[in-house]
Amino acid sequence: MSEARAQPSLAEIEVEAARRGWKLRLAAPRRLGLWSLRAVVAEPLSEGRAQVLGELKGWALPQAAGLRLDTLRVQGPGSRGAAPLLLAAGCAWALEHTPCRRARFLAIHDTDRQHRRLVRYFRALGFEPLRALGSAPADWGPRLIWGGSGLLMEGDCEETIRRCARRWPNA
Repeated sequence: MSEARAQPSLAEIEVEAARRGWKLRLAAPRRLGLWSLRAVVAEPLSEGRAQVLGELKGWALPQAAGLRLDTLRVQGPGSRGAAPLLLAAGCAWALEHTPCRRARFLAIHDTDRQHRRLVRYFRALGFEPLRALGSAPADWGPRLIWGGSGLLMEGDCEETIRRCARRWPNA
């Protein structure tokens, strides 16, 4: 990590993934003023084959609180540490390529147990609750965008990267 910054850059996060033997790939095409974000961490298996360990999807609006993290999925026994790498990569990309400085995430409320786990995990990464999206008419628009009900949370991208990076040595 560079001494001039308090958090790693996207390139440094890619190096961290490589240190683990993983490939981190991020694509963020921009259309009509909106970026579509997809990041993947995979473990190479053989020539031309890889096992996807995790994926982050989202989008970004050209504003300070414009990063929206929609999907964070990790899978498989070898995926430990993939989630913090993906979150850090998404936030680093936003800081380096967009005006976004804050990220939002919906801790979806599918089941009580899973919801509590998501809220606890994102709080540990510096996210704070904004508001619950439920069945009120004012929530219908955001629920359509986010795809469900739950707790809308927001975090500072720099702080999220710092907190994710603290988890790397243990992964």
